[in-house]
Amino acid sequence: MAEAHENPAMDLVESEDCPIKQVDLTVPKTDDPTIPVLTFRMWVLGIGACTLLSFVNQFFWYRTEPLTVSSISAQIAVVPLGHLMARTITDRVFFKGKKCWTVYATHVLTAVKLLYKRKLTFFPAFLLMITTQGFSWAGIFRKYLVEPGEMWWPSNLVQVSLFKALHDKGKRPRGGMTRTQFFLVALTFSFCYYVFPGYIFKMLTSVSWICWVSPKSVLVQQLGSGLQGIGIAAFGLDWSTIASYLGSPLASPWFATANIAVGYCFVMYVMIPLCYWFNVYNAKNFPIYSKDPFKFDGSAYNTSAIISSNFELDKAAYKETGNLYLSTFFAMTYGIGFATLPALLVHVLLFNGSDMWKQTKMAFATDKKMDIHTKLMKVYKQVPMWWFHVILVANIAIIIFACEYYNDTLQLRWWGVLLACAIAIIFTLPIGIITATTNQQPGLNIITEYIIGYMYPGFPVANMAFKVYGYISMTQALTFLADFKLGHYMKIPPRAMFMAQVVGTFLSVIIYQVTAWWMMGSVPNLCDTSVLSNDSPWRCPNDRVFYDASVIWGLVGPRRIFGNLGIYGNINYFFLGGAAAPFLVWLAHKAFPKQKWIRLIHVPVLLGATGMMPPASAVNYTSWIVVGFFSGYVFFRYKPKLWERYNYILSGGLDAGTAFMTILIFFAMQSRGINLRWWGNKLDGCPLAFCPTAKGIAVDGCPTFQ
Repeated sequence: MAEAHENPAMDLVESEDCPIKQVDLTVPKTDDPTIPVLTFRMWVLGIGACTLLSFVNQFFWYRTEPLTVSSISAQIAVVPLGHLMARTITDRVFFKGKKCWTVYATHVLTAVKLLYKRKLTFFPAFLLMITTQGFSWAGIFRKYLVEPGEMWWPSNLVQVSLFKALHDKGKRPRGGMTRTQFFLVALTFSFCYYVFPGYIFKMLTSVSWICWVSPKSVLVQQLGSGLQGIGIAAFGLDWSTIASYLGSPLASPWFATANIAVGYCFVMYVMIPLCYWFNVYNAKNFPIYSKDPFKFDGSAYNTSAIISSNFELDKAAYKETGNLYLSTFFAMTYGIGFATLPALLVHVLLFNGSDMWKQTKMAFATDKKMDIHTKLMKVYKQVPMWWFHVILVANIAIIIFACEYYNDTLQLRWWGVLLACAIAIIFTLPIGIITATTNQQPGLNIITEYIIGYMYPGFPVANMAFKVYGYISMTQALTFLADFKLGHYMKIPPRAMFMAQVVGTFLSVIIYQVTAWWMMGSVPNLCDTSVLSNDSPWRCPNDRVFYDASVIWGLVGPRRIFGNLGIYGNINYFFLGGAAAPFLVWLAHKAFPKQKWIRLIHVPVLLGATGMMPPASAVNYTSWIVVGFFSGYVFFRYKPKLWERYNYILSGGLDAGTAFMTILIFFAMQSRGINLRWWGNKLDGCPLAFCPTAKGIAVDGCPTFQ
């Protein structure tokens, strides 16, 4: 790792500040270009860590309580191995290995093979997964999303702080701890503590104490449940609950946390209750919080009954079965998703348009201003742009070949491929600006599903393929850009970074697919909730959400749900509301320019606050917001020195300790069927929260209202 060095030439730039205070406090402003990066140890440890992480993450992805083991855990584990190899093999400075990525396209494999129960062979599945990585257009936007100091990617500061802690040779401050000592304390505490919410006392995952006030009241449990209700006053004493869906709250700047808090409170405490209790779209026929499709009488919708032998919508069977209904919560979150996209475009145009234009002009200027980190990176050879152009053309050509040659399986046609790629490329820049400055990433999943659902209805796999090419490839591109920025901060030679990313991408795709293929054949009834018990560890919540979306947008199609043949047509007005909201904030900013807080109202982040719901639940948000408030506002404002020294280190320690204990619990206890059964391990403690409240609607386990 490039750390502080005894080099006077390097110290000349020490006084130059970065435009972002958090970066200025966290990222070293020094570099030593003589430190080797592509060492034997890097390849051995990097490939080993990438292989292990890919296997473990895909393995846990299918679990009812999914876990993502971050690269932080691998970095911690390989440091002592790196030092051991340094003593026995070489004396070169140790550096972290390759980065592995989540391969989102495995959702398609799971949906087709396990939930639709259709044939999908290995090779077309591999082509689908490898071509959704978005690596090519990530390189195209480096000048706009990596080099400018204002594009600071907050989550990277956790990694930077971790590297500093692992290589910190400074003396312990009087009455305090070094970064390394603090990290080890946080890791040890997190490791030891997680045995309680992870195994002994699982109710700590969601403490929904309001349900205890009236254990037989459906209304009280709907209000109080953190997992199946609105989650008023629910909280989680479990780091995996806090950081599982929104990322670490310690890495979120306060203005972004505040926007998410406002958006969440409006949706969950105002919109959803009003819609439910005024029975909008027959809301009381269904649970107040659910992602599943229903029939009008509140029973589960049998999707297999409306699929033809050609894997298309059987219109006659659909007419006989009846319309597909959604819980009002699910319908309204789709409406919020409709509003987020136009809000994103209008917000970036109004608030960032001039900056984007200036950066575009500066990209071709010879005297453009650079921050200190960009200056230090100029000593290294850059990756030629034509490398990315070649990869882009080859990638699109392979996608078109795969979709046309295996059309019976993938269903998507060539024109759909080109349209999906165009959407991904167009939205990478505006969404990248938001992600790089707020640590929150608005999604295109709904709009991509909507577009292809109208243009090519009745084909669920085509809908899924279009989404992964139009949305997921953009998301993967932003992941690559974040890693480019991390390499920028740590002064990694760009060509070495490029090589590690390419190798890591291919390796992770292969391991993810092989692991998924193995588990599909090894775990009985994997993801089949119609057969599995409620306490089964293999209910696959993330894959179920992906599957349900393919039914809604692909099989049935938006016209039969949100169009003239459906019952949720008025939700389309959310598009107009989303476009208007940033304009109103912009007018207020122009009318009251001295009120600086107005410009911090970030409408796309505010609207996209509940974008992870479902599968995220209320307790994930309430816990995340509280921790984010104390970190991003209280400590950052009133204890800046403590925040600077320990904030991101604490985040890394909590991540690592939780991940290590979760793996230990699984292999030592749960994989052998050793579980504790007592009331403290009944998650949430709100069994009536999922019950409908309309008169005459009968559901097993629920009272029937008359």
